[in-house]
Amino acid sequence: MAKTRTFAANRLIMGTLSVESSLLDELIPLLEELFGPVYERSDAHLFTYSDYYQKEMGGQAWRSYLSFKPLIDPSALASIKIQTNELEERWLNENGGRRINLDPGLLSLNSIILATAKGRTHRVPLREGIWADLTLIWDKGRFVALPWTYADYRDEETCSLFTAWRETLKQELSPSS
Repeated sequence: MAKTRTFAANRLIMGTLSVESSLLDELIPLLEELFGPVYERSDAHLFTYSDYYQKEMGGQAWRSYLSFKPLIDPSALASIKIQTNELEERWLNENGGRRINLDPGLLSLNSIILATAKGRTHRVPLREGIWADLTLIWDKGRFVALPWTYADYRDEETCSLFTAWRETLKQELSPSS
C-alpha cells in the first residue's frame, strides 16, 4: 500500500491580462500582501492570440506573467483562485466587465497547472467550483503543450520563460541550496 506524504513545494505563477498597463502596477502590492513578494515579472506583450477579452475589457489586452517568491503547497491552488476572482471583481469596469484577468497557476518541476472556474472534460475538480487544468508538461528537457493548452501558454517565448523559472525552482529545491 502506498503511503501518503506531503506535496513537493511549487512556485505560484500568475498570468495577467489588462488593457490598462498601469492597473497591474496598482494590483501588485495587493497580490504581494496575499501571496508574498513577486519574484519575477515578464515584460508585457499584446495579447493577439484571440479577441476573446476585447469586448469585456474594452480593447486590446496586454499579457504578462508573474512568479512569487514563497514556495507553496499545491493544495492551496483553489483558495488562491478564489482570492484572485475576488480581486477581479473589485476592479470591474462600468459595464461590469473585468479590467484585469488573473490566472493563478502552479509551476513544478513536472508541469504548469492553472486554476479555472470553467469545468471541461480534461479538468480536475478541486473545490468550490474551481478546477485544475494541466496546461504544460515537462518532457525531454522542455515544456510541452497538450491539445487543450491555450495558445499563449504554448507560445515558444512563454515556454522559454517558464523553463527559466523552472530552473530557478530546481535550484531552490536542490538539497545543496
